[in-house]
Amino acid sequence: MADAKVIPFDDDRSRSGGAQRSARRRATGPAVGTAALSALPGQQDAVQAQEVVQGVAGAQAHEGARRGSWDRRIAGGLAFLRRRVTGEYEVDEFGYDKELTDQVLMSVLRPMYEKYFRVEVKGIENIPSDGGALIVANHSGTLPLDGLMLQVAVHDTHPAGRHLRLLAADLVFMMPVVNELARKAGHTLACAEDAERLLRQGEVVGVMPEGFKGIGKPFGDRYRLQRFGRGGFVSTALRAGVPIVPCSIVGAEEIYPMIGNAKTLARVLGIPYFPITPTFPWLGPLGAVPLPTKWTIQFGEPISTDGYPVEAAEDPMLMFNLTDQVREQIQHTLYKLLVQRRSVFF
Repeated sequence: MADAKVIPFDDDRSRSGGAQRSARRRATGPAVGTAALSALPGQQDAVQAQEVVQGVAGAQAHEGARRGSWDRRIAGGLAFLRRRVTGEYEVDEFGYDKELTDQVLMSVLRPMYEKYFRVEVKGIENIPSDGGALIVANHSGTLPLDGLMLQVAVHDTHPAGRHLRLLAADLVFMMPVVNELARKAGHTLACAEDAERLLRQGEVVGVMPEGFKGIGKPFGDRYRLQRFGRGGFVSTALRAGVPIVPCSIVGAEEIYPMIGNAKTLARVLGIPYFPITPTFPWLGPLGAVPLPTKWTIQFGEPISTDGYPVEAAEDPMLMFNLTDQVREQIQHTLYKLLVQRRSVFF
């Protein structure tokens, strides 16, 4: 009979292996249990149900906020209409209606400003946060859309949300519907007395000294500043003691390329010029749609006037020098912006 082989059940290796396996079971037991627990179908359903509830609650909160926003808008609109009907709104001595301008006129102009012309504004910090200031800008475009876009630019981009009071030619106030809208929007007749009163009241006043010479110049003279008159705007700023802020507008020259002027027809109609463009009058009313050019409006460094004596406003040489300084600064900025521009439309 062969010798039986003895298997050592209690040797050190068995005890060591068993201890290690037991330790591994103790170490991994809770993790495995947690994983198994998290994998239970019932708990997954509970987590998913909680996520759904949270999502529904978030959607309801968003919907409630949206409805609340619409309710506030509707309530504000009804209150606005009530004030319009009952006459419970304020206008200043020049006919400026701030509420109508902010809630209606600006809302009408803003899509054209933001989406159509895509106006980019630079140097808005050069307009003071309070007190009077005189903004002097170039004028172009055949129709005075540049003044309206300038008004939106000051209101929407200035940190203080300031309002620009534009000085307009007498022709604007001779047109039936335009007259009322212009006064409601804060425009006033371009005369020294009205401008000085506004500046002393702390308003931001805008003037375009080129007048009809700038807005009605041929396309071949684009971005070449015309005469600035006799410097009346400088005299007004000196009397009021407010800074002069030069402003350069690029993009308006190309909205209606004026290739001709029917002077005889203009005299018959009693207007400064009758523009002929590549689309007007050939396409009828469709030819009055401006081209979607890309605009840039830059406000330059303000020119201080409060350091001059009171009698400086009567010094023709000083007025000539300051007028020329403002004009040169605007012209130089126009050339610089044109060099930086990639395209007329982009």
